[in-house]
Amino acid sequence: MLDHFADVERDLIENVGLFLQNEGEEKASAFLDVSETDLSQTEFQRYSVNIIVANGTRSSAPVIFEEHPTLGNLLGRIEHLSQMGALVTNFSLIKPGALHQANGGYIVLDARKVLSEPFAWDALKRALRGSAIRIESAADQFGLGTTVTLDPEPIPLDVKVVLIGERHLYDLLFQLDPDFSELFKVEADFEDRWERSIQNEQHTTRLFASIIKSEKLLPLDASGAAAMVEEAARLADDAERLSLQVGQLKDLLQEADFWAEDAGHTAIGHNDVDRAIRERIRRHDQVRKRVFEAIERDTLLISTDGTTVGQVNGLAVTGHGGFIFGRPSRITARVRMGSGKVIDIEREVELGGPLHSKGVMILASYLHANFALDLPVSLWASLVFEQSYGGVDGDSASSAELYALLSALSEIPIKQSLAVTGSVNQLGHVQAIGGVNEKTEGFFDICQSRGLTGEQGVLIPTANVKNLMLRKDVVEAAKMGNFHIYPVKTIDEGIEILTDKAAGQRGPTGRYEPDTINNLVDQKLRAFAEARRAFAKNNKDDGEPEARSNHATT
Repeated sequence: MLDHFADVERDLIENVGLFLQNEGEEKASAFLDVSETDLSQTEFQRYSVNIIVANGTRSSAPVIFEEHPTLGNLLGRIEHLSQMGALVTNFSLIKPGALHQANGGYIVLDARKVLSEPFAWDALKRALRGSAIRIESAADQFGLGTTVTLDPEPIPLDVKVVLIGERHLYDLLFQLDPDFSELFKVEADFEDRWERSIQNEQHTTRLFASIIKSEKLLPLDASGAAAMVEEAARLADDAERLSLQVGQLKDLLQEADFWAEDAGHTAIGHNDVDRAIRERIRRHDQVRKRVFEAIERDTLLISTDGTTVGQVNGLAVTGHGGFIFGRPSRITARVRMGSGKVIDIEREVELGGPLHSKGVMILASYLHANFALDLPVSLWASLVFEQSYGGVDGDSASSAELYALLSALSEIPIKQSLAVTGSVNQLGHVQAIGGVNEKTEGFFDICQSRGLTGEQGVLIPTANVKNLMLRKDVVEAAKMGNFHIYPVKTIDEGIEILTDKAAGQRGPTGRYEPDTINNLVDQKLRAFAEARRAFAKNNKDDGEPEARSNHATT
């Protein structure tokens, strides 16, 4: 500081003329009406100090979260003032950025926001790679800078950068940006759910308590806390897990608090949480209402009673925004003699996605490997989602399509009071799928609107039982025997439930037990093979004389 004061003293003597102003200059200044902040009125400003950041006064390392990480907000900027039609600046107009404020500590940035700001990502990488903060202007990056400006010396940088973002964004940066893995070496992948245990349920209720305290909400009573824990499990889509999506749980608590106060309650109870859930659904379910209305009016054809050959109710999920719901779809199959081809009509018209097409190929492989093993497959079959006017993807309907195909081949009707979901592998095992709660509730709503008969229900993969977190009305209907949920492990188990007929096992002779589904399918495929062989033989015999005649004529 003594050296600085000595420099100031020498500069004052050398530039004493800057501080001598005659009367004419005073009048000129008054005529121009320049403000006190104008650079021309601050002769002593050259001796001031521009404190950009004062992290040395902190008792601990700074932790900065930059909400708007633009180039200027990260690296700092040089401001300008307009004077006599020109833009001028000096060192006092150098403004700090978030990196200056976080120097010696930590800065937390949202990766998506940094990437969306022009030049910010590259500038951040240059600063980290060079361990220095160099103030840059976006105008200079575009080559538009035309004013005289400053070029401050780089400031040494020692900072830890914490990027937060989604998993897929991390994967994209890791794959597409070669600098990313070098500059950001430590990955922390946080869980969004945890195991449901007594201890974790207690921790979850403490989380609710902290939200209530910070948001000044009504307290939760025991029933309300239990309802919130149940909803946390439903958000996790798993009865054995609890969701850690704090934002959604907080929103639900705030709305439950509103309905509790509206009802004059002193605490948030079970009914208040249920009311908040129902109201949230009501605000988002216009699309669902239209779909279910079309089904109830028979615009979309869905049967919930009777039996039909080659027809089954499949289950899918759809929706908009963050609200999804289950809806049944009619799946039909038709068969005849052919060259061993299973036609996926959705794929043929380019409405079926690759996963759906894969499921159809797998069920075709199951047929080829289990029936008429000593004869060529002579089947032509077609599968389609009836009244499907949009894209279809996913393999969760492959078991339903296989059931429809087995019914068409065996000519045994399927109960239309049941709906099916689950994928299938080449060995005939029914595999887990997603959205099991929404799919089950969607078919239940249709059956309930038409009247529960006690025969209706859904077939789900056994592996999905642990994911069941159904609405109370569905659970109560199942308890009373008005609606059924059948877990199945194999296609044989499922076809027996759907048809009330034994699937049948292959005996020592290689043939299936008589009067079973599998035996009827095997016989039909053998009949197709024999018919195709006879057809080919007859055509060959009929064609030989004509061929000889043509040859003789030639």
